[in-house]
Amino acid sequence: MEDQCFQDYDIALEIKNEDDIAISRQVVREFAQELNFSMGDIIKIATVVSELARNIYTYAKEGYIYIRKKEGLTENVVGIEILAYDNGPGIKNLDQVIGKHIYYERNLKLGLAGIRSLVDRFYVESQVGKGTVIKVEKRKVNLNEL
Repeated sequence: MEDQCFQDYDIALEIKNEDDIAISRQVVREFAQELNFSMGDIIKIATVVSELARNIYTYAKEGYIYIRKKEGLTENVVGIEILAYDNGPGIKNLDQVIGKHIYYERNLKLGLAGIRSLVDRFYVESQVGKGTVIKVEKRKVNLNEL
């Protein structure tokens, strides 16, 4: 995977243990609240970050989640961009994985299909043996500027 420049993100979170999953969820929740997202969207954004962090921890063992405010998307629209990056094993059969919701007995693990359903933009690039980059964006209309 090519080296990426992540310096223009507002928040960088290292994911290397299970506690980092909860921490990343809380950090993005607070960030979304500061940007005045609705409670429903805050829950979606926090869920997405939690799932991305869990995937990093489970499959790659370590990686990063980067978060930033996006402005100027279109008039009166702001967003949060989230980028998950790891140098793990990559995803075999990516098209099949994106199409599956994975259910466990005690909890729901959304998988990439579930993550995609919660956001407005979704991009994934994965190379077996080299890692995965997932970029998502959640948008909201800035009613204060209408």
